[in-house]
Amino acid sequence: MYDAIVVGARCAGAPTALLLARAGYRVLLLDKSAYGSDTLSTHLIHQPGVAALARWGLLEQVRASGCPPIESALYEVADIHIEGCARGVAGQRAAFAPRRHVLDALLVDAATGAGAEFRDRCRVTELLRDDTGRVVGVVGRQSERTFTEQARLVIGADGMRSAVARLTGAPYTVRDPRLTCAYYTYWQDVPAGLELYERPGGWVATVPTHDDATLVLAYFPQSRFAEVRTDARRAYREQIRSTAPALHERLCGATPVERLRGTGDQQNFFRQPTGPGWVLVGDAAHHKDSITARGISDTFQGVEALVAALAGTLGGDPARLDTALARYAEECGGALTPGYEATLGVARLDPHEQRLSLLRAVQSDDELTAIYLDMVAGIASASALYTPRLLALL
Repeated sequence: MYDAIVVGARCAGAPTALLLARAGYRVLLLDKSAYGSDTLSTHLIHQPGVAALARWGLLEQVRASGCPPIESALYEVADIHIEGCARGVAGQRAAFAPRRHVLDALLVDAATGAGAEFRDRCRVTELLRDDTGRVVGVVGRQSERTFTEQARLVIGADGMRSAVARLTGAPYTVRDPRLTCAYYTYWQDVPAGLELYERPGGWVATVPTHDDATLVLAYFPQSRFAEVRTDARRAYREQIRSTAPALHERLCGATPVERLRGTGDQQNFFRQPTGPGWVLVGDAAHHKDSITARGISDTFQGVEALVAALAGTLGGDPARLDTALARYAEECGGALTPGYEATLGVARLDPHEQRLSLLRAVQSDDELTAIYLDMVAGIASASALYTPRLLALL
């Protein structure tokens, strides 16, 4: 029997397995995809997530992979131009945006190096339950083979469309409409940092990543998805031209190095994250629009909260384990709600005059700019911006 079976081996599951294995637990890590495969992502790890990688001893491996640090940010909307550096957290001022086939493999390697057992191309099809209904393991398929494994805890780290959430019947506790659809590809020889451009009905972002490539993302209102997908390449280029004209000029003559990718399924929700013998972490528990690129950093925060809550609980009394899981659920919901609400505000793609007035004050002051960029990164709350300095400028 395993202490924990972790379903999903990307940014939620692999670090969960890593930290549990380091704590001495026997862990089985499963993923339906092949090891080192790619996935849809904004790639961006804000400074809180970078600090987590540093705590886990993995940041230098990310650097060594050739992923460039992102040490400043630019944001333009209406007549406003904000440019500067976040103050950072835990000594980390730079963000990183590794390709997911690099990051996810690095995390899996760290987990297996710590003693976790990993199986890829495995699909969980059922959950095992005891006579009380408590989850005690999984049934899955790997190629043509069916397997059954038991554990004290099953952890669903398998994303927005979580099989564990479906099989447990985990209800939504908060659910909001989809607000945007997004398309992106990678461009070579288009130097850029973290750049954010906004207008009513449009949002464009650039993120530098591996191999001297720049990820360029374009966001549209969800109401336009059916129209946009009929000619996504044309709509993508037009959104860049109308939202970020200077960036559009830099792209002229350049060639995308990969196919255009996109999604119209950017769900916004919280699920009930725990039950007898099971727990959800990462996008399985909570998902929001990718426009603020907070997913990876928030997932790392949730992973650390879960592992801290589980300390000393996987080898004994199930009631003690359930109490720990309830504490994790309460802590994560409270910690993630402000960022969720802020993300929905941005994803409405409607920069209202009150926010523009605030941003005009921010752009005139280096200290306020740093605090604002901390907010973008999820380091500071909106209340941190309302200093006497800001109030004197409004």
